[in-house]
Amino acid sequence: MKVVVVGAGYAGTFAANRVAKKVKGAEVTVVNARPEFVERIRLHQQIAGTAAAATPLTSMLRAGVRTRIGTVEKIGDGTLTLDDGESIDFDHLFLAVGSTVRPLAGTVPVGTWEGAEQARTALAALPAGSAVTVVGGGPTGIETATEVADARPDVQVRLIGSSVAACLSGGARQRALAALRRLGVEVLDDGVEEAAGGVVRLRSGRDLPSDLTLWAIVEGVPELAARSGLEVDAEGRVVVDEYLRSVTDGRIFAVGDCAGVPGSRFGCQTAAPQARAAADALARLAGGREPEPYSLRYVARCVSLGRKDAVAQFTHPDDSLKDGHLKGGTAVAFKRIVYVGTKYGTRKAVGA
Repeated sequence: MKVVVVGAGYAGTFAANRVAKKVKGAEVTVVNARPEFVERIRLHQQIAGTAAAATPLTSMLRAGVRTRIGTVEKIGDGTLTLDDGESIDFDHLFLAVGSTVRPLAGTVPVGTWEGAEQARTALAALPAGSAVTVVGGGPTGIETATEVADARPDVQVRLIGSSVAACLSGGARQRALAALRRLGVEVLDDGVEEAAGGVVRLRSGRDLPSDLTLWAIVEGVPELAARSGLEVDAEGRVVVDEYLRSVTDGRIFAVGDCAGVPGSRFGCQTAAPQARAAADALARLAGGREPEPYSLRYVARCVSLGRKDAVAQFTHPDDSLKDGHLKGGTAVAFKRIVYVGTKYGTRKAVGA
């Protein structure tokens, strides 16, 4: 059985390792645009220079899993075409291309490897007293703003977003806002209309100086599925059945951010369980058994607040918020457990 995995983030790497482990005789090939496994939830640390977010992909995959570095242009009837014209046949395919960032002109995206590297270089070159603007009041924005402020107390950091930390509630939200204040981050409830020439123009009409403007909003998914003729939802995510198979082509599983599972949100807390469920479904099918439906269940929302602080907001299985939360070092440890099952960055974390 030839199995191709497109994308090597959390979902793709986990799926490849799980299939190689569970499906006897499977020939697994991972197609990825770069030879590294990128820990996307560490990109804010990459930017601040406090940690590395990339690991050689070969060190994250089980022995026998092949890699092909390249970009997939289109998925067809049992075959895919790469940007260099090469074709790869498959019996089953796991689509795990993640989500995308659509930055405003004049800003640097923090949700991609290329953007994080550009931001790291730019931040390192900024002299003391410079102004850094982070756009986006969700987890990515909060983590980026606090990490930069913690690592570079000599620069002025501001965070702009509508209802900053609205992803949390009660004491958890207050904890996040207090951490931003403690680190000297200016929080503005506004939006950015334009960023050019060292100035950001707010939706309210104010102009503010900004030597580096970081776009911390992740939205949308790559167009590969739609371009390949698979049915997608309004957000461009693959419409799947209860086993995470494309409703257009049952040979194709979609996992992670690009899978149109109702109620799911972007993040590795979604990616890893979906990859596991889809790989197990294929293993059961290969063994002549009925697969088990995927069940969406969340545990918490975890947000880093600089180098030594974090907050974890407990949720109901449908991701609605509970009142309870963890904070400080306890939340840091809990984040590692919830997101990837163990300390992230290890082989065990991605199913090896």
